[in-house]
Amino acid sequence: MTYKNLTKLAIYRKIILGSASPRRLDLLKETGIEFRQQVSDFVEHNNDGGRPYEYAQKLAEEKALSVANTTSLMELVIGADTVVVLDNCVIGKPVNKDDAARILKRLSGNKHTVCSALALAEKKKIIASGYELTDVFFNRVTDEQIAQYIETGEPLDKAGAYGIQGMGGFLVDRIEGNLDTVVGLPRQLLERLAGEVCVKLKKN
Repeated sequence: MTYKNLTKLAIYRKIILGSASPRRLDLLKETGIEFRQQVSDFVEHNNDGGRPYEYAQKLAEEKALSVANTTSLMELVIGADTVVVLDNCVIGKPVNKDDAARILKRLSGNKHTVCSALALAEKKKIIASGYELTDVFFNRVTDEQIAQYIETGEPLDKAGAYGIQGMGGFLVDRIEGNLDTVVGLPRQLLERLAGEVCVKLKKN
């Protein structure tokens, strides 16, 4: 995939990835644009109001703004948030090993949806935002497999307690949608949002 809009946007503005995620960092590097990474100090809150996808988009916007408030006028921040949704409920990061086991047992043999939201911000305003969904179908896994996986430490800092691109790949039977969304940076969505921003900047 080529990223014409994103490449153009990187000419108009200096791009900042407002996320500490090494997975998002790697995905953005693969687009070939120049950018720098600046970690957001935003503290996440757990209140989706029964609208998990809009909640993810709101968190992405708030993360983007928390970084954009510290930048110059010629810089643009990409904020991101990823949530795992099962039965319309957000499954966040596990608080400990027992919680990770509970989450993975709940996901075992079931389909869940991963929502990754992006927001582009400069200074004190959001210029564009949106979200993308991918359905993930889990294999049935045993308690022993879950326990062994948890001991690797990988599930403890991830939404849904697994990393599809890492050792947690064995959990997943198949996906319907883009892998980028599950990893945390949907680049097709980013390219579309970059196009929207380029149009707005051109008008100004």
